[in-house]
Amino acid sequence: MNPRLRLVCLLAAVLASASLPARAASVADRAKAVTAAAQGDADCKKLGDFYWEIGDAKGVLASGAVGTEYSASSEMKIASASKFVWGAYVLEKIGRNNKPSAEQLSYLEMRAGYTKLNPLFCMLSKTADDCLNKRENGMRVAADVGKFSYNAGHDQKLAQVLGLGGYTAQRMTEEVMGYIGRDVDLSYSSPSPAGGMQGTPAGYGAFLRKILSGQLRMHDFLGYEPVCTKCANAAYSPAPWAWHYSINHWVEDDPQNGDGAFSSPGLMGFYPWISADKSTYGIVARQKLSTSAYVDSAVCGRKLRAAWMKS
Repeated sequence: MNPRLRLVCLLAAVLASASLPARAASVADRAKAVTAAAQGDADCKKLGDFYWEIGDAKGVLASGAVGTEYSASSEMKIASASKFVWGAYVLEKIGRNNKPSAEQLSYLEMRAGYTKLNPLFCMLSKTADDCLNKRENGMRVAADVGKFSYNAGHDQKLAQVLGLGGYTAQRMTEEVMGYIGRDVDLSYSSPSPAGGMQGTPAGYGAFLRKILSGQLRMHDFLGYEPVCTKCANAAYSPAPWAWHYSINHWVEDDPQNGDGAFSSPGLMGFYPWISADKSTYGIVARQKLSTSAYVDSAVCGRKLRAAWMKS
């Protein structure tokens, strides 16, 4: 072999062998940085006990817990994190070659005008229709049609439109998870597609990995035709930031502190996300009755995401 060619091959081999431990060290460094943020950042310390996880399409890359209350296998109510699952289900339901119709998109982007639903009136409902029939839950507000207005009524009405109105929580679980994957540890405790799910962080992580890997169509619809939530064409948003909203998920693109992540914060602090480049997912998992639980978890989650990306 030519001496110069031999030298080139030798250098290539050395560089190739060196790249593997360097990559492993990078993941270790990132995990260390996220752990430090989870345990030491002021916005994360205020959460109390919580479990966190970051991974990619292949599996969990790093995880940890603050306190002893939560772990990857802790069963908890995920509230509005259910919306992300419902959006993914609808995309699978309508078929691989179809985009959401204009009507379907109006429900999934909360522009359909069904803004009167009060989930407290649905606590004893046996079916999705029962929930809609309570008081004003099924009312369509003409002034809100075409405007973003955050409310579970949109998804509840879409369930009826899709033929799931008579479904109990068990039947809804069988239907939705039949499309998402029965290997995912999530289920409905009430027939409410927007907020009735329960499950484990491990189960939700499996769902997010299916999005990242492209097993679920949501991968290609993250951020699809987003609508503004803090503008003249919006009626109500519970988020304190100027995020956009897509198919049953938020796009965290606030011009002041947004990083473009796709998320679905739950009322009691269960906060899942997918990074803007669709390379990683993350979860802050906890269950707390507090009016600011979802905001607090989102702020901490953003800090964990930043720690991972900057390391």
